[in-house]
Amino acid sequence: MWSDRTLPMLRQRLVASIRYRSWRLTAAILPELVVSAAIVMQRHKADIGVFPNILRPKTFNEKVLHRMLFDRRPIWAQLQDKYAVREYVKGRIGEQVLPRLYWVTTTPEDIPFGALPDRYVVKPTHASGCIVLVPDKVRLNQQELVETCHRWLRENYFDRFREWHYKHIVPRIVIEEYIDDGTGTVPTDYKLHVFGGRVEIISVMRARFQNMRNTLLRRPWTKLDILRGLEQIEEDPVPPPHLETMIEYAEILAKGLDYLRVDLYDTMNKVYFGELTPTPGAGAQPFQPREFDHVMGKFWPTP
Repeated sequence: MWSDRTLPMLRQRLVASIRYRSWRLTAAILPELVVSAAIVMQRHKADIGVFPNILRPKTFNEKVLHRMLFDRRPIWAQLQDKYAVREYVKGRIGEQVLPRLYWVTTTPEDIPFGALPDRYVVKPTHASGCIVLVPDKVRLNQQELVETCHRWLRENYFDRFREWHYKHIVPRIVIEEYIDDGTGTVPTDYKLHVFGGRVEIISVMRARFQNMRNTLLRRPWTKLDILRGLEQIEEDPVPPPHLETMIEYAEILAKGLDYLRVDLYDTMNKVYFGELTPTPGAGAQPFQPREFDHVMGKFWPTP
């Protein structure tokens, strides 16, 4: 005899199954662009509160969505690829800015743990926000790291937010130098927003993976009372020792592109390259106040 809860449970599972099969059928029938547009517009509405204008974008987030859907230049895949981008950076500003590369592989079991230094960083080439910090290799669970790498390799990051350039990146694992700027386990992350070849906005991010906070500044170093997904850093950030060099590097790396976010780290000795990001926040990260979305959009030459 079925309990009172059995029928509602079966009904719920049936509805979920139908929805899943409907989604698979829709994805198979409709062009990828239409499916992607529907998904990103719904997410933008849920996170920002309004449907975006993806055909005539005005705000920063709308222009990010426009790029995700319509800008299929192969360069975006190269710049987002954590391994392929190294050659791009080397060609533009030299390899002195690149963290040392210890290993790159498609087979995590091949990682030469014994030959690696005491500290290093592990990340996939084809995703964002995925990283394992190894501050002390003696304490590392090697099998757990190998399993994490396999999980990364199985995923196509395009499926998360429909950022087209991720779809065609070769899945690999890279192991790089551990950067220490003396501010904590994770170095302060400087994200320079370059519009039409010029740095206009700098984002300072601290304490990633712990109590992450972020402060936006107008070039060269004027603090803005703007929030974007995180609380502000409690104290006013002090300009890093190589701010002018970072701005120079960012503008060289983004030269010839309408918009690019360049992520860098700064230490007392030198600047290190982090990554390049053509579609920050996947077009669904709100600003507070909302009007700043339009301000950022005006910096970006109309696609």
